[in-house]
Amino acid sequence: MSVDALKNALPAYAKDTKLNLGSVITTSQLTEQQLWGTVLACALATRSSQVIRELSEEAADYLSAEAFEAAKAAASIMAMNNVYYRATHLIGDESYSTLPARLRMTVIGKPGVEKADFELWCLAVSAVNGCGRCLESHEKTLRQEGLSREQIQEALRIAAVINAAAATLDAEAALAPATV
Repeated sequence: MSVDALKNALPAYAKDTKLNLGSVITTSQLTEQQLWGTVLACALATRSSQVIRELSEEAADYLSAEAFEAAKAAASIMAMNNVYYRATHLIGDESYSTLPARLRMTVIGKPGVEKADFELWCLAVSAVNGCGRCLESHEKTLRQEGLSREQIQEALRIAAVINAAAATLDAEAALAPATV
């Protein structure tokens, strides 16, 4: 039900991930909404049931209902956009970038929270999903919205650590002997 529960669940070989999980959250310079929206959106992006369960319960203590829904919306819209924009970029034919995506994305225009916060969550999810084109776009918007490189880096660090925790815990679950 918390960051502490995830830290306790991590095996000894993941000590660095455990320490980083604690520090990226407890030493954050982001606003509470930016921090916990980033945590929630990244947890959802990992698709790890354990990580989602633990971090969403704690995030609910810090986020308004609107911010909680917006963080979920960021994870959802970026799950679609990251695949589309990463693929059109990786094809290597810039002609694809001139074609309209024809994908509904209205939540980006009206997310229900401050634009900068939603963009930060989209950037962090794009890091988890590995979409360079989306990272570039959201970083540019965040800089225009007045966020510093250090704030942006902090969201990236949160994304990296939550992803590492999810990968480790999911691997451990897969390696565990089946119980009858």
